[in-house]
Amino acid sequence: MHTTRGAVSLLALPLLLPQVASLQLNVTAIGAENGSSTLECWQMDQPFITSTEPGTAGSAQTPLGGVSSISYSILPPDYDGGIHNAPANQWVVFTAGLAHITLPDDNTTSAYVVGGQFGLIFAADTLDVSAKGHRTVYPGITETIALQVPTLNGEIPKHQVLHAGPCSISEIAGIREYGLPA
Repeated sequence: MHTTRGAVSLLALPLLLPQVASLQLNVTAIGAENGSSTLECWQMDQPFITSTEPGTAGSAQTPLGGVSSISYSILPPDYDGGIHNAPANQWVVFTAGLAHITLPDDNTTSAYVVGGQFGLIFAADTLDVSAKGHRTVYPGITETIALQVPTLNGEIPKHQVLHAGPCSISEIAGIREYGLPA
């Protein structure tokens, strides 16, 4: 029975692959404009491709660029990270927990980032472009786990700004559609 199910999945794979090429990654980004931090919904220029790498062959993937280092942070429940700038242009991957990002110059815009499959953001409000930065509070009842991944040479990935404000869940969940039956 498992062999038949696996064979059916392999037969369906070519039908899914063309859909991957038209999908692009959307992420909430902390940017800056006129010296103040902003929240924006970015669409990465690089589309998803079908992986040919062993272990992920046939799945959707998109490159995020080179990295200079990576750190693993454990933030306690109900922790207030205060107002701060991004230390570098960096990807932040929340693998567990909850982050609430606010802007000191804009009390109408904020973003809740839930750890897990939708926990990827980009932070680019470094001190050279934002005077005050942003505030991050971790309001959950459990720890929040975050990977901080500065980009190589401080590069900001090529992207288009879809709109001001964080991405909606439907904007970041779109990639999941490629694997759904028609």
